[in-house]
Amino acid sequence: MKFLLDSNIVIAASLGVSQALRARMAACDEGDLVTSAIAYAEILFGSERGKPPPVDKLRLFIEEVPVLDFDILAASVYASLPFKRGSFDNLIAAHALSRDLTIVTDNIAHFVDLPGLKVENWMQK
Repeated sequence: MKFLLDSNIVIAASLGVSQALRARMAACDEGDLVTSAIAYAEILFGSERGKPPPVDKLRLFIEEVPVLDFDILAASVYASLPFKRGSFDNLIAAHALSRDLTIVTDNIAHFVDLPGLKVENWMQK
């Protein structure tokens, strides 16, 4: 594992909306990509209520990109982070930090206040 895909990246990849994203994901080796159980829950919550992606596309996506369980190590990292607000993004960041993964997101600004976190945007060319 090298990269943890944020919610917005999973949605974009599921819908096939970005050539740049598709190309970057295709360049990864098998096993390099995961998403967080937190991101999956956030996306599935929306999908179940009619937001994109449809549930069937989301399920197809996670057959290719595994969902990483949020475990006690991730919870411990979350509790130690110096942020001023709680959010799904902070839980996802803690998950990435606990496994030394780089977050792939189209919302880099959501993660700038977390020291040591590696973040990349694959939606840009």
